[in-house]
Amino acid sequence: MTTNDNKNNLWGSDNQTPPELDKVIKDFKDKFSSVIGGNSNSGAENKLSPTFGGLKYILFIIILLWIASGIYIIDPAEKGVVLRFGAFQEENSQGPHWHIPYPIESVIKVNVDQIRPAEIGFRTNQKNRFSNNVFSESLMLTRDENIVDAKFSIQYKVNSAKDYLFNISNPDNTLRGVVESAIRLVVGKDDMDYLFENRTVVSQSIKEKSQALLDSYQSGLEITTVNMKDAQPPEQVQAAFDDAVKAREDRQRLINEAETYSNGVLPQARGESARMLQEAEAYKSKVISKSEGEAVRFSKILGEYKKAPAVTKERLYRETMEIVLFNTSKVVVDSKANSMMYLPIDKLLENRQQNTAESGAKTTKSEENKQGGIRNVFRNREVR
Repeated sequence: MTTNDNKNNLWGSDNQTPPELDKVIKDFKDKFSSVIGGNSNSGAENKLSPTFGGLKYILFIIILLWIASGIYIIDPAEKGVVLRFGAFQEENSQGPHWHIPYPIESVIKVNVDQIRPAEIGFRTNQKNRFSNNVFSESLMLTRDENIVDAKFSIQYKVNSAKDYLFNISNPDNTLRGVVESAIRLVVGKDDMDYLFENRTVVSQSIKEKSQALLDSYQSGLEITTVNMKDAQPPEQVQAAFDDAVKAREDRQRLINEAETYSNGVLPQARGESARMLQEAEAYKSKVISKSEGEAVRFSKILGEYKKAPAVTKERLYRETMEIVLFNTSKVVVDSKANSMMYLPIDKLLENRQQNTAESGAKTTKSEENKQGGIRNVFRNREVR
């Protein structure tokens, strides 16, 4: 089988001739060389001019690169806003995307997770230190007609890329104006002392009012933090204000000391009151018991008296006289005695006084023991 027969069998017809790969490559090289101004590989020495076929390839490459230029990638912290002839088309989140390349469409990337700072009443330098005050922003009038120098630090971020780009021409300056207006509104409704003592409440109120106003503008901004950095009266009245602050601190200190003293005295007074009540109850029980005992003794004496009235009367008389004459210093001697007896009266008196003192000491000690026992019981109850 010849070569022509093989070609006819492969391509299915005797009239069709398959293009050879080498010839196609050679034609492409010739066209490319003609486009760049070189010589052809066919051996011709004449200079070739660019042909329409070469321009077609170049145009294809240019279109391919132009289409590829529409590929873009959005970071996780960003939002991509696609504009078609300057008008909003769509908003894309993180990941790779494609848009119709320039000049038909364009993409603006907005960082929506970045925390942006704003300062009201002051400006900071690179070392994070206070610079000169901006008095046009910091000086405000309170409800009690006092001037206060207040400085605020604001932190915010973008929550809607579309609103941030298209609804307001300068969103950052708009936020500064909104926050300053809210600060003057809140400060003007409160007294100076309230501002100094409730900084957190004041900052929260400013944040809420500022955010409500920004939402009404559809600014696409969200305030995350409002912090009152400093609040004090102007320098001209700083000394008088410091004196007033010291007086207020002294007043509060005295109040705290009085409350401390009250907290110490009241429990002690309650304890003494309870102790006296307990002692009164004990005395009551003692008197009742003693009265009941005397009544029982009298009942027994009455029974004996009925049995032997004369003997009982004599015994009661002697016992009563013994009690009455026990503490007297007189000595009774029978006048009918004929002989004089020597009596050591001084010794008798000393012994009687000594016995009286010992009996009184025992009685007092017993009473003190009883009272001490009552107090110990009450203290144990307090401890419990």
